[in-house]
Amino acid sequence: MRSTIAAVLQCEVLNGPMDPHIQENRIGIICGGGSLPSELAHAAIASGCGIHLIGITGEADKRIENYPHSWIKWGEFGRMFHVLEQENCKDIVIIGTVTRPDLSQVRLDLGAVKMLPFMVSLLSGGDNSVLSNIVKFFESKGFKVRGAHEIAPSLLSPSGVVSRQSPEAADHDDIEIGLNVIQAMAPFDVGQAVVVARGHVLGVEAAEGTDDLLRRCRDLRQWGAKARTQRSGVLIKCPKPGQDLRIDLPTIGPRTLELAAEAGLKGIAVRAGHVLLADRADLLITADRHKLFVIGVDHDS
Repeated sequence: MRSTIAAVLQCEVLNGPMDPHIQENRIGIICGGGSLPSELAHAAIASGCGIHLIGITGEADKRIENYPHSWIKWGEFGRMFHVLEQENCKDIVIIGTVTRPDLSQVRLDLGAVKMLPFMVSLLSGGDNSVLSNIVKFFESKGFKVRGAHEIAPSLLSPSGVVSRQSPEAADHDDIEIGLNVIQAMAPFDVGQAVVVARGHVLGVEAAEGTDDLLRRCRDLRQWGAKARTQRSGVLIKCPKPGQDLRIDLPTIGPRTLELAAEAGLKGIAVRAGHVLLADRADLLITADRHKLFVIGVDHDS
């Protein structure tokens, strides 16, 4: 299952920025891979919040070591909760990419063993159901789950074009189709992204995630001789209606742009204020290099 994890503990903001090492209530950030955990930590400190990062070994980036942090391995749930309590983390956010672990290599600590029956019960249903259950799991332990967007709204896509390139009228038509497709698929708990070109749906994100959706579209690119030399199509990405944004906020980054370019697309559209832009500076450099547009669109779900 594709997932992103974000655990931010909301702190009580006093008068101005405070030392994250001495503040009573800290933001606990449970970190998967990518740049977003560090970007979130930086934004939280800038807003006056104390933080403590918990990195998953083999997933989280070494950049988290620039902040107060602890490392855990898959299966060390008892240690994770001990660290959160020790660091006085009352609220949490879950952020970063994770891969499904090799269960044969996972070693459960005592705390995880005690929680195992309950944890197994969480993993029923589709993505939305599983993610909702994960929130309930943390809340059952006395933590309040927050979304990354609550702590660092600056990481969200703004409304309008953010790249040098701009979409044309036909691209806007494709974007509207894509948004409607995602909304129509909501009852089936199917992905957050779709690729549309010249009014045709080329691919819908399934359990494999956005990157593999783009790879499929790259491999399926049989759009006629003219299309082989001219870009066409848009990746549209936004939350599914009713999706819990606290734990699976959609994200695009430089790699998304690279794959969109490989797929021969013209650009990417995301729902403004509802999608995280990872490594924004590098993302925009990548968009400019490939002459792709990136736009945040307003859309009522």
